[in-house]
Amino acid sequence: MNIHDIVREPDEHIRFAAYLDELRQAGDADEADLVIRVLGDPDRTMARSAVLRHLDRRAAALLLGSAYEGWARDIAPLLISHPLLTARLREWSLLRAITLKLAWHPADLLASSNWLQLKAAESSAEAAEILAEGGRTRRIRNSAKAARLRP
Repeated sequence: MNIHDIVREPDEHIRFAAYLDELRQAGDADEADLVIRVLGDPDRTMARSAVLRHLDRRAAALLLGSAYEGWARDIAPLLISHPLLTARLREWSLLRAITLKLAWHPADLLASSNWLQLKAAESSAEAAEILAEGGRTRRIRNSAKAARLRP
């Protein structure tokens, strides 16, 4: 094999993996500074993708516990200039409300992304009922109908 035949990993892939590793290892005190640093990367698409993965991981881990509210309140200002990240955090908060049977509005669920509608259909009988009829896509409606049939 010729050394020139080996495809080098692009720099942004290396940074992405490094960012994910750093974010995974960051303590609560270091998280905000690290998110700010990652979002300052010149490759904005890659940076947002790394932070999105981090948000998904942290939100899933904290979702049902009391620490979620403080974490979401602290992280939200860091995401303000990134609409996709802000929307994802909002959707995690809606999923939390749905899952914990807190106050939420069906219109918010129906206006949410496919990602959240699929998650909500699996998380709540009430959400599944709403999405079985009003889900955005056939896949969501079918998943919600199937969820309704499960005990």
